[in-house]
Amino acid sequence: MTPEGKVKAKVVRVLKELGIYHFTPQTGGYGRSGIPDLICCYNSQFIGIECKAGKNKPTPLQESEMHRIRHAGGLTYVINEENVDQLKKELLDI
Repeated sequence: MTPEGKVKAKVVRVLKELGIYHFTPQTGGYGRSGIPDLICCYNSQFIGIECKAGKNKPTPLQESEMHRIRHAGGLTYVINEENVDQLKKELLDI
């Protein structure tokens, strides 16, 4: 499993533990590039979660998509190994 895959797996465990609806969108073919790795809905809130390994940052296209989500009233998170534990606390505050 890739380092980013490990982060995604940890995030999915948190989402499942909290009973949060989530899915991984298709980005190739008919999908849309730049969409966050995980799309969620929790307490009527739309959430996009981008998973990164180490010090990797979202690409400009990913940043643009996250901006569009926030502009529409949704929430976005960029999660890595260092802040994956903080995600649960953030989600419980929604």
